[in-house]
Amino acid sequence: MLCPERQILLTLAVVSTSEMKPNYPVPFAPGVDVSAYQAQRANTIPNPIPFLIFVGFTTAGVLVFGPTPQTPIALFGMIACAGVGGLLASAIRVAAQWEKALVFRLGKYVSTKGPGMFWILPFFDAVRTVDTRIMTLEIPRRQAITKDNVPVSLDGVIFLRVSDPGEAVIKVRDYQHAIQQYAQTALRDIIGSMTLDEILADRELVGQKIEHLVETEVDGWGLEVAGIRIQDIELPEDLKRVMARQASAEREKRATITKAEGDREAAVNLAAAADMMSTSPGALQLRTLQTLDGLGTSPSNTVIITLPMEMVDALRAVPQFADLLAKQSEKKPIHPGP
Repeated sequence: MLCPERQILLTLAVVSTSEMKPNYPVPFAPGVDVSAYQAQRANTIPNPIPFLIFVGFTTAGVLVFGPTPQTPIALFGMIACAGVGGLLASAIRVAAQWEKALVFRLGKYVSTKGPGMFWILPFFDAVRTVDTRIMTLEIPRRQAITKDNVPVSLDGVIFLRVSDPGEAVIKVRDYQHAIQQYAQTALRDIIGSMTLDEILADRELVGQKIEHLVETEVDGWGLEVAGIRIQDIELPEDLKRVMARQASAEREKRATITKAEGDREAAVNLAAAADMMSTSPGALQLRTLQTLDGLGTSPSNTVIITLPMEMVDALRAVPQFADLLAKQSEKKPIHPGP
């Protein structure tokens, strides 16, 4: 059983060093991401300075007035030391490097503190920390009608950071939910002003137009839109089948054109090769021998030439000899008879 003095000191230590967690359900506005709020609390850097200050003042009171004070003055002095330690401990706050702390005194915005350690006025000041890092907000999938009356479903992501925490907290109740709603509205407006081919050809242009429209709307909110990107575009199933047939027909068209161009180039090359061989007497014979060598690549195949190449040359020379005789007969003079 502890004495009353130690029970009082223990109670003050628990109250001053414990984290202020509400034991009642915290109300959230519709659409607020509760998980993001919990993640923000989880990323808060622990602050051991208040605990050390309270322990130091309490230890000093014990050393000065003794562990078991016998007089009311000693008891009052020990309680005063613990109270002063708890008061100073509640006045020290720490903000992380990526956080800004908004100080509200009796409900009125006073200043922005952080990062690092700062002081507040106990019982009069309230602090709200704002994360200034780039955050990602999802644009839920929404269906929109394009300029050429095609229904499409799109979703995206917003890259956002808080540039002025005071403006973002004071002017907007929930800036994350508000900018998501603006982005969804801008998405429908931009999709309605573009055709399906334009959307499929340049998603980056769609994101830039949405980003420009959102930045215009949120000007003065203390927010900076780092970028908006379109993640996925979903089309109706019948339209997907039509586009697949169109793409298949386009590929067949390109294949037919490529084959025709190849045949034309092959014919031109063959004609040029024939002209070149006709000018060289031995070229055709070498080509014939090369063809025969290609036919007999296997040792089991035997190629027999029944007509010598010299006889082929002789037969080819017969028309030339006939032409020569005809020319000589035309040049011989015809003598008249007696």
